[in-house]
Amino acid sequence: MPKQKKVRRFSSFMNNPFDFILCITVFLLLAIGIIMVLSASAPSSLSTNGDSYTYVRKQAGFAILGIALMFLISKIDYRFYKKYYWAIYVLSCLILLLVIVPVIGREVKGATRWINLGFGQFQPSEITKIGLIIFYAGYLSDHKNDLKSFWKGFVKPFLFLVPPIGILFFVQNHLSASLLIGLVTCTMMIVAGCRILHFTISGLVAGCGTAVGLFVMQVTGSGGFRLDRIETFFNPWENATTTGYQLVQSLYAIGSGGLFGLGLGESKQKYLYIPEPHNDFIFAILAEELGFLGCLAVIVLFGIFIWRGVLSAMKAPDMFGSLLATGITALVGLQAIINIAVVTGSIPTTGMPLPFFSYGGTALVILLCAVGILLNISRAGAKTK
Repeated sequence: MPKQKKVRRFSSFMNNPFDFILCITVFLLLAIGIIMVLSASAPSSLSTNGDSYTYVRKQAGFAILGIALMFLISKIDYRFYKKYYWAIYVLSCLILLLVIVPVIGREVKGATRWINLGFGQFQPSEITKIGLIIFYAGYLSDHKNDLKSFWKGFVKPFLFLVPPIGILFFVQNHLSASLLIGLVTCTMMIVAGCRILHFTISGLVAGCGTAVGLFVMQVTGSGGFRLDRIETFFNPWENATTTGYQLVQSLYAIGSGGLFGLGLGESKQKYLYIPEPHNDFIFAILAEELGFLGCLAVIVLFGIFIWRGVLSAMKAPDMFGSLLATGITALVGLQAIINIAVVTGSIPTTGMPLPFFSYGGTALVILLCAVGILLNISRAGAKTK
């Protein structure tokens, strides 16, 4: 009997069942997102570029590229990344410093967060988010016996956040990315087994420190635009033509949508009322055109994504895979929650994009690559027939 030829696979669980629910959910979010980018960006694109389809054409192209990479990465064994998590951490910090290189660093609206590649630009912080998730999944799984300790299991892991968050905050002036990375890291540490008591005490101390800091900024007048955002949050109508303008226009859009919406493409606020409506405030255009029911459908889809991500984390064969799935799921879920809360005036304004919706090609590609990792973890945890 002839000897069977050995089949090479990217991973040992390639033939395991594919998480079609997660995949279909991503496709639905992506499809709705591209449609909304088309609707929301058409007026501003026509005004700026003379072409209504400039933004959606780019977004669709990056979506196709992202889907191809998602399927490719879904076949790569996620355990491969653990071998290099220290190198990934170093690269995740160093790539943030590229924005200060004169030739490629680009400043937009007073913040230097972008790298100009000639044919396009991207925010290196998007890569850092995924890199830090891989790093903490590897670090926490390798030090699982120390997680109950205050120093080794709580303080020491947080020290690794100092370089990337320091660069994001002081070099790139990117508070929203710093906040998101901190929240995702906390989620991963709690899931890994760190003591909640340590987080509670530290949270109270941080809260008191923040309150004192805000008071000092108020007295000295050194708060800048961040203090303005907080003041606007409490009463946007008082500054409806200045700092509260974007939020007020967003609330007008949401209120106009009602239960069923005005109809796809029928938004009024996208006609140069909401600044760049295809970016952070795209959910407001969604609410205006598709109404409460459309918003509810999108929120349900994000809920399904979180459910499948949590399920993948629970079924992962090892702690590294579980934490990696937790981090990716938290990254998408927290961004969606914070963005929707900002657009609806529930929390102060931040520059947090809505995953799969907000315009941004490289950010979308990197997000879909992260979904590819999540799909591979779901394969590893699935049972073969």
